[in-house]
Formats: sequence, C-alpha cells, structure tokens
Amino acid sequence: MRIPRGELRRSRVVDDAAAVLRTVLDEELTGYVVFEPQDALLLGEATRGVVTFEDGVPVLAYDTEREVGGRDGLEGFAVTGPTRAAVHAVDADALADAHEVEAFRVPPGEPARVLAGDERLAAKTLDAAPDARREEGRDQSAVESFLADADAIEEIRSEAREEARARASEWGLDDVLADDAGDANPGDDADAAAIDAGSDSR
Repeated sequence: MRIPRGELRRSRVVDDAAAVLRTVLDEELTGYVVFEPQDALLLGEATRGVVTFEDGVPVLAYDTEREVGGRDGLEGFAVTGPTRAAVHAVDADALADAHEVEAFRVPPGEPARVLAGDERLAAKTLDAAPDARREEGRDQSAVESFLADADAIEEIRSEAREEARARASEWGLDDVLADDAGDANPGDDADAAAIDAGSDSR
C-alpha cells in the first residue's frame, strides 16, 4: 500500500487524539494524519500510526512500526498522553488505490473510539459517513455492544438450558440433566483430562 506525500496543513502536539479527529471531521479533510505518541519517543521507542480520511471520515488505519492495519493497527498507537499529529491533505484520487485495501480499513467511528475513547465523537463521525459505511460501522458496533452485555448473554444461556430441560422431559431423560449448574462436579473436567491423557499414552 502506498500513500502519496500530501500537503502538510499543520503539525502540533495535542493532549489527545479526539481534538484532531474532531477538527478533521469538521474540516471534511481528505488526506491523512500521522500520530506519533510523545511518551514513546521519550522512552526511546518508535511508535507511529497513520489514519486516512475521506471528507473527514476515517477510512484506513496503519501502524507503521508493527506493519499492522485495521483495528489492530489502531491499537498499536492508542496510548494516553501527548501525541504529535501531522495533518496532510491529499487528493481523493491519489488515495483511491490505498482505500481499496480491505485489511487496513476501519469502521468510521473506530479511531474516535480506540484512539480517544470518545463514543460521542464516534457516533458523530458515523452519522457523517456515507450510507454504505454507516451501516458497516453500525453492524460492528451492534456486535460489540451485544458481546459486552453480560445480562443478554446469560439470558440466552438460561433460555437454552430451559429448552434442553423441556426436551429432556419430553424424551424421558429428566435424570440426565442436573437441576442446576451447582450440581456439576468440579472434578469432572480434571477426570476427563486424565482419561484423555491416559488414552494418549496407550
């Protein structure tokens, strides 16, 4: 992937990435921002990341030191503390080929969420994105929200247990299922492991 050198608009140290992402969104920048955490420089480490934008909405993220893109790339330079942000403008046509690299693409609100921990800015960015990318971001956010909802997951597990009990009763297998999870023998897994190990040794 090649990103052409753009016109440097500004380069400054900011307290966090949110201010930069907010300004780029408001300006509807097409180009890229190079993020360079200052704490890493003080420790003698090389940490640098690039996020590209189209009309102010993030498209790609890439960790130049680890050579990793996408969300994993974002996490490589998502650090707290002062960060130097260099904002560059580039023609959309010059970024077209790079923006086709699916492995490096990120949902519109992901940089705000990962780099700045700013859900409000993430939502604002998502709303500013084209329709197709807006759905892409919402789909991922919905999955993440669901996985973070322990109550919802437990409710599904509970419903599955109830259905299993109903089926067992229907088939005359009531004695097979324990009345609750507490009836399980904590040593069962260890015994099973021992059996497996014994089988392997034969």
